[in-house]
Amino acid sequence: MLTLGYGVMTNPEIIAALVDRLSRVAHSLQYSQGLNPAQWEALRYLARANKYSTSPGVLAEYLGTTKGTVSQTLIALESKGLIHRVRCDADRRKVRLGLTDAGHAMLLKDPLLRIEHACRDLPVTARAEMVPALTALVEGLCRRHEGGGFGVCGSCCHLASANGGGGCDGSRRCGLTDEPLAPAELTQICVNFERAK
Repeated sequence: MLTLGYGVMTNPEIIAALVDRLSRVAHSLQYSQGLNPAQWEALRYLARANKYSTSPGVLAEYLGTTKGTVSQTLIALESKGLIHRVRCDADRRKVRLGLTDAGHAMLLKDPLLRIEHACRDLPVTARAEMVPALTALVEGLCRRHEGGGFGVCGSCCHLASANGGGGCDGSRRCGLTDEPLAPAELTQICVNFERAK
């Protein structure tokens, strides 16, 4: 047991306190470049989301907020020229969101890069242990709190070989939609994600 200024604490208590402290630091860093934390998170998400996951409703689900709140975030980002809306050809009522060139350029100034750089100062073994542990923590909390989770296609149970067999050519498809997936799509966030067992 260690102490962090609150007396003797167990490991779960220490982890909770450290996550809280880190989240406060991350939150305060994100009042930067004329954006707020929600706007930064929307930009980050849209840069990493796949074609099934860029609607305003899915963004609201990912951020764990209301559609009204996301609407205000999107209005602000659109007025700054950082995102654009595209009507779907198949259903004109549906909208997909995307980053403009200015949006991509803004992400090069992402304040969370400071945390990324700080992580590089950690030993490689510590980083290797943190990724699966923090992933499990986030996924567990999402399941309990929000009822779902997001993840990348490359780790999804729906990922399949394009030809249904061995996939000798390396091509992949989404087993849920039966659509082919480009290699870059395997690292994109998807609303339909389910952890491969």
